[in-house]
Amino acid sequence: MTVRLVATDLDGTIVRSDGTISARTRDALAAAEAAGLMVVLVTGRPPRWMAEVAEATGHTGLAVCANGALLYDLHTETVVDSRLLEPAALREVVARLRAAIPGLVFAVEHGMSFAHEPDYRHGWAIGAADTRVGAIDSILDRAAAKLLARHPTLEPEALLQQAIEVLDGQATATHSSSYGLLEISASGVTKASGLAELAGRHGITAAEVVAFGDMPNDLAMLVWAGRSVAMANAHPQVLAAASERTGSNDDDGVAQVVERLVVAARLKR
Repeated sequence: MTVRLVATDLDGTIVRSDGTISARTRDALAAAEAAGLMVVLVTGRPPRWMAEVAEATGHTGLAVCANGALLYDLHTETVVDSRLLEPAALREVVARLRAAIPGLVFAVEHGMSFAHEPDYRHGWAIGAADTRVGAIDSILDRAAAKLLARHPTLEPEALLQQAIEVLDGQATATHSSSYGLLEISASGVTKASGLAELAGRHGITAAEVVAFGDMPNDLAMLVWAGRSVAMANAHPQVLAAASERTGSNDDDGVAQVVERLVVAARLKR
């Protein structure tokens, strides 16, 4: 079936190891839009981290942020839809995880603001002017796009497996890092659910979507899309799940595939 939508993850996919997005990738995405393809950025990043991406890619459409919890308009810089973890669910998830996995510390991602326990250590610049630090009960007072849970020693795969068993479907857990960090969304919320909702608004089916990714938080999206492409630098689970692979993020792997899609789209006009 003809591809109508290009969905791509950011970090490790179109973002290079040095944090940049190449001119080739920017040009390929722009050419895809000019050829009539819809381009959607699908990321675990919160909206407050998207301005620099919009500038680097030239893309000012819609983005699926926070692993599917937030639909964000890059042009107006507004959240247009959300699927959140409500305070009661946050408290229950934290209670279950803390009882089962000693040593976890928690943070709460709202999209434009952030809150965390005093012992939570960041692996990145928070980038939120509205950041709160406090005891766990005080930071679970409002709905959140994501709950983050860090462990100082557990490997990410082992930590994720334990969390999935403990949560038992009450919430959706994944990870996108090489250290012990869980990313927890409302039950059923994934990159696939966010992308499917957006595609559906435009009458686009899964079979008409090509998706690119590199980490476990991309798996649901890659399984959902009619055509799934893993980066050469991808996690082993992603390499196994994708229908094909391309070059690494540092070799403009996404651009390599998108350029071919653009040629095909132009030929069909």
